[in-house]
Formats: sequence, structure tokens, C-alpha cells
Amino acid sequence: MQTGFRFNLSPVKEPLGFIKVVEWLTAVFAFGSCGGYSGRNVISLFCSSGSNETLDATFSYPFRLNKVRLVAENVTLCNHTVSETHLVGDSSSAAEFFVAAAVLAFLYCMAALLVYVGYMHVYRDSDFGPMFDFVVTGAFAFLWLVCSSAWARGLQLVKYATGTEGIASTLPLCGEGGVTCEVTEFASMRTLNISVVFGFLNLIVWAGNAWFVYKETSWHSQKVNSQQAASRGPGPAPI
Repeated sequence: MQTGFRFNLSPVKEPLGFIKVVEWLTAVFAFGSCGGYSGRNVISLFCSSGSNETLDATFSYPFRLNKVRLVAENVTLCNHTVSETHLVGDSSSAAEFFVAAAVLAFLYCMAALLVYVGYMHVYRDSDFGPMFDFVVTGAFAFLWLVCSSAWARGLQLVKYATGTEGIASTLPLCGEGGVTCEVTEFASMRTLNISVVFGFLNLIVWAGNAWFVYKETSWHSQKVNSQQAASRGPGPAPI
């Protein structure tokens, strides 16, 4: 069996290779729309005296909100001295898990496409290649389910902690002495919403691709051969 590199784009035109290209693209969009995010909310404090105060909450990936300082130490707001206050919550584990899964998927797709376009003759002549590909593809489908669900929940926590209700519960000053707190300028979280969508889209694509990879394995060929042998029935009895 020859194992040299043979450049051939035909596998990319087949479902096996074409879906791998789609997986590569969706993985790029998934970690790109989440990993580089930075946003800023403006909180307005409406004092009982009629004056207003403003605070900034700037947060970014990986969303360690409990490290984001909302109020500096011993600041006077609405005639009240407020101690140092941070946002509440930490979604870094979910965000980093999601981005790590996307980067790993991106790298695996690159490696798989290299095998498909250069070593497909070796891939199809061996049992290990398709079986390994099938196991890894199934594992990534499950990984996308877990990390996308975790990140969707983490994003909900980010939205709550940086919204009016979350800020009001974080600042003891809010609701006391006639002080009303409200987020008046919201950071756009469209890209974060898109990252969740691409996460679950990756789940669908990888789960669907598992079938086409399975068809390349000896497990599928053995099943097909046994079914064909059973459909032919027993051979003629010897005379």
C-alpha cells in the first residue's frame, strides 16, 4: 500500500469532505464571535435630590464579572459613601470551555481535511483511520452539546449581572433613600447570541457528519455484507 501524499479535491465534493469544511467554518464563527467580545454598560443613578450619577461597567471575555469593578473604594454617590463594589458572577469556565472546544474542533477539521485531500487512499485502505475519525466525530458532537448548553447558561448569567435587575441587587445604594438605579446604555450582545447559535449548529453538523464517517468504517461494510448475504439466502444443496 502506497502512503505518499496524493493531492485530490474529490473527497471535498463528497458529503464526507464537504461537511468537514462546513464544520471548519462554523467552528471559526463560534470561537470568533465569543472570544474577542468586549462590552460596556452605562448605569444611571437617579438621586432623591434630583441630581443624577453615572457608572460604567466594562466587561469582556472570559467574563470574570466578579473581577470587574463597578464602584471604586469610598466613592460618594447621591450623598452616600459607597465602598468598593464589583459585579457579581463568573462565567469564565463556560466561556473558556466553549472557546476551547471550538478551537479543538477547528484544528481537528484542518487535520482531517489534510488527510482527505492528500491521503484518502490510505484512509480508505485501512480500518483504523475511518474508525478513529468516527469516534472523534461522535465525541465532538457530544462536546458541542455540553459546551453550548453551558455557555448558553453562562450568557444568561452575564446578561442578568449586567442588566438593571442585577446591578440593583449588587449596589446596596439602589432602592435606598430614594435612589433608583437603571442601565440606560446596553452593550450589544448580538455576537454572543450568535456564538450560542453556532454552538448548537455545530452540534447538528457534527452529529450529521457522524453518519457519513460511519459509512467509511468496516463496521458499516460488515453490516452491509451480512445483510446482503442474508438476503441471498442459503446456497443450493449439494447433489
